[in-house]
Amino acid sequence: MELKYEFYIDAQPEKVWNTLMSPEGTRKIFYGCVIRSTFQEGDRYEYVGPGNDGDETVHVYGSILKYELYKELSCTEHPGPSYRANHAELETRVTFTLETVGNCTKLTLINDQWSDNHPSYTDTEKHWWMILSNVKTLAETGKTLDFGW
Repeated sequence: MELKYEFYIDAQPEKVWNTLMSPEGTRKIFYGCVIRSTFQEGDRYEYVGPGNDGDETVHVYGSILKYELYKELSCTEHPGPSYRANHAELETRVTFTLETVGNCTKLTLINDQWSDNHPSYTDTEKHWWMILSNVKTLAETGKTLDFGW
């Protein structure tokens, strides 16, 4: 199973990257969460923000597989402990890549290597469209979309 998304964004790779990685960007596109990590290959990362366990809820976590500034982030991903008792068994891989195309940035997201019977596949398939649409809108306009939540 593989989820693949491609977006062309009217912004330079650095701006798109900062939308995906900076605390200011992630709070807006990842439901109030920030990424905590050293971003060294092999190190842990966490998306932390408001949720089931209060303001410090770990929504997803995993290990950094590859990190190349303004170009690629690849990591394993597990749901946070408050979502699934068997969170450590549920794993996928998420890879963001950025490339310059003319005066735009092509953002490609591949979410693959799903563990067997992963219960989050269907919800994830729906939510990536919304998150990535918000990345595009935020990078281009400085605003996010209102999904009515």
